[in-house]
Amino acid sequence: MIVETDGMTDTLERARVSGQSRGEVIREICRHLAPFQTGERPITGGTVIAKDLTIDSLAIMDMVMELEDHFDISIPMNVVAEIHTVDQLADTIQKLCARR
Repeated sequence: MIVETDGMTDTLERARVSGQSRGEVIREICRHLAPFQTGERPITGGTVIAKDLTIDSLAIMDMVMELEDHFDISIPMNVVAEIHTVDQLADTIQKLCARR
């Protein structure tokens, strides 16, 4: 239920997102990556997104956009290019959430 009162909705939403634990952030990333998982190998923080999974660059960009929407952040393109592992993506999301 959302109650609009003098901007409190934005404040409450920010507190909810920035209050998510690292485990919650990684779970959300893994949920998006699960369709690209290969075999029985689990997706972990050390999983190299473009190498260890069957995901192409377009699907990576779609996933990043969905994560940006979910966490209400914007990841700069030059930063996206430097992200290789699930841990790096989680770190980036947490840092951007903390800055809001």
